[in-house]
Parts: sequence; C-alpha cells; structure tokens
Amino acid sequence: MDVPDPAPARYPSTIAAPLEHELVIKKSRFIAQVAPARTTEEAEAVIAAVRRQYWDARHHCVALVIGTHADQQRSSDGGEPSGTAGVPMLEVLRRRELTDLVAVVARYFGGVKLGAGGLVRAYSSAVSEALDAARTVRRTPAVRIAVEVPHTDAGRLQSVLREWADHHEAQIEDVSYASSATLTLLVPPAHLVALDASLAAASAGRLVAVRGETVVMES
Repeated sequence: MDVPDPAPARYPSTIAAPLEHELVIKKSRFIAQVAPARTTEEAEAVIAAVRRQYWDARHHCVALVIGTHADQQRSSDGGEPSGTAGVPMLEVLRRRELTDLVAVVARYFGGVKLGAGGLVRAYSSAVSEALDAARTVRRTPAVRIAVEVPHTDAGRLQSVLREWADHHEAQIEDVSYASSATLTLLVPPAHLVALDASLAAASAGRLVAVRGETVVMES
C-alpha cells in the first residue's frame, strides 16, 4: 500500500498576468491594477505606466512585494491621509501570501469625502477584488533532475515520467537529444524517493535520476 508523500513546503505565490478592476464608492472611482513584477525596476515600470494612463487621477497609491520570500515590501499613500491607502493595500498582499507583484490604485475623487475608515476599506477592497479575478501561481521548492535515456527508450520513458509527474506535483522541464536523450524534471524534495523507485521499476534498475540544484517551481 502506497504511503502518500507529505505536502511540499511552499513559497509565497504570485499572479499569472496583469489585471485591472474598478470600484465606485460614493462617486469616487478606484481603478486598481495588479501586475507581476519580479524586480523593483519592473514594478516601477508598471507604476509609471498607470500614472501615464490615468494622468488626471487625483491619487496614485502603491503597494508592492518583491522576492522569493517576500523580503522587499513598500507602499505609498499617493497623497491620501497617512495610512489610509498604501498600507491597507500592502496588508491585502501580505494576508494572501503573495510576492513578486505590484498593486496600483488610481483614484478619481467624486466630491464626497469617505473618511479615514472609508478610504482604508475602499483601497483594500479595490485590490482584493482585483486579486479575486487573477489567476494565482503557486510556488514550491523543487530539485532539478536529469535522466539520461537511450534513444530507443526515450519515447516510452518520457510517457512514463510525464504520467508520474502529473501524480507527484512535478514537471517535465525539458527534453534534449544528443548521443542519448536527456529528460529534465522539476521534482518536489518530498517526492525524490518515489521518483527513484518508479524510475528503477520502469527501467529494470538501469536508469538513474541525477539530482541538481534546488529551484523555485511554479504551477
């Protein structure tokens, strides 16, 4: 009887693609854009693009989280009262355990003051609702594995390993051909022993999984 592998450790997730969402509260328009950004330079480019697009908005408020472990975090109230915009937006990103993304909210004032509490709710809701519509990209640590296979067995072993990967939260990263075929996989550390056993069974013990560096795998 197979014993299930423990769930792999996880890094903060990110999102797959940019997304825009508009929220209207008491005639004020809150236009939120969330976008992937792996560096502060990419985040700054997104911020600059939003400011150009919505150049006549009264406020441009920002929150960003960068780094595999979410170690770079920044926010700006964009002229709103201190603590009413950027920090609430950043808290949404933190609560959702997200990284490598930037959130920008452009506000067009509708003539009715919302008060500090109203602004906090509006900015956090705008970002939260935008993220609700975004596709989340899950991140886990994985070991890069290389399996060298004779050409005559490459097709069969690729099929076997693809099916194995589908059931073990792994990915086939690459297949290359030279004097032999090399299959490269990304495998969560908890599933390495299972891979060795499956590979041995599929090749009568002839093939070996060569372990390489640990990387971040996205799914």
